[in-house]
Amino acid sequence: MLWDDFLNSDYHDWRGGGKSEDRLDKPAWRTRWLVEHKLPDPGPPTKEELEALKRLRGELLLLVRQLIAGRPAESGDLERLNQILAEGPVTRRIAKTGSGLRMESVPVRSDWPGIQAEIAASFCRMLAEGEPTRLRICDNPDCLWVYYDDTRNRSKRFCDDKMCGNLMKVRRFRARRKASHPADTGRPGGHSSSDAE
Repeated sequence: MLWDDFLNSDYHDWRGGGKSEDRLDKPAWRTRWLVEHKLPDPGPPTKEELEALKRLRGELLLLVRQLIAGRPAESGDLERLNQILAEGPVTRRIAKTGSGLRMESVPVRSDWPGIQAEIAASFCRMLAEGEPTRLRICDNPDCLWVYYDDTRNRSKRFCDDKMCGNLMKVRRFRARRKASHPADTGRPGGHSSSDAE
């Protein structure tokens, strides 16, 4: 989805290496992201446009955290989204598909404010047509990836069970093992007391 790829452009190393990067600052990432979401490439954003993109990302993240905490979107939040949506007028057209016809919305603008409007529209569609109570932030404190929990029982805790889920399982196992086998620092060689038995 456009909105969550945009939110997750503020990357944190999920393995805990402390590395983070703002992918909005990377031209190659922006180009791939635009292509992947079938958005026009308006060229490099100006400093002001880049700041506006980052401001939108921050505002959406605050709104996600608010919704996760069980607080509904406030009228000020919705008005801000409406201001951004107003920057991206669309025209509608009908197009043939392999199985029939479909309505398409085509952005009138192909600049960075128009792209911000597409991001806001993607997020607003999720708010209006999805279930905002399914929004999550990965439980791995090093990751913080934002995602939409589409599991039946709404119990997904990690953005990816194979990566963050397994990593956190290993960390919990090691913490339990360390707690149950503390090192005996009073003995030569640093062996634990269980080694002597």
